[in-house]
Amino acid sequence: MLTKKSKYGLKAVLVLAEEAGRGPVLVSDLADRHRIPKKFLEAILLELKRHGLLQSKKGKGGGYFLSRKPSEITVGQVIRVLDGPLALIPCVSQTAYMKCEECGDEKTCGIRLAMKEVRDATAKILDNTTLAGLNAKVHPPRKGRRRI
Repeated sequence: MLTKKSKYGLKAVLVLAEEAGRGPVLVSDLADRHRIPKKFLEAILLELKRHGLLQSKKGKGGGYFLSRKPSEITVGQVIRVLDGPLALIPCVSQTAYMKCEECGDEKTCGIRLAMKEVRDATAKILDNTTLAGLNAKVHPPRKGRRRI
């Protein structure tokens, strides 16, 4: 399940992707736009900044902005920063692997095999969905009117 932390983080970075190239966006504007508690959002954005997905500028005209192009940041990256591994169980995690204590043989564990498929499918989708691509789906370009 996607946590509120990741959901709010994704909402914020999608706005920053829309605003890319126009300058920093204030935390209060991001919080107001999506009705996110400002203090919680500040902590989320700071974590994304610490992991190199965001940058910030202080003072007048300050705020947060993406550290890379929206086409270079994926939904999977944001979720991993905020919630950790995508895997539902630790024995299939690529970034935080741990053998399950009760497991006798990973190679024949049906649960592990099923959860690996889930992890792979989830990662394929999230790691191939960029902020730019997602915004393009949400805000498709308007078709021009035909001249008669």
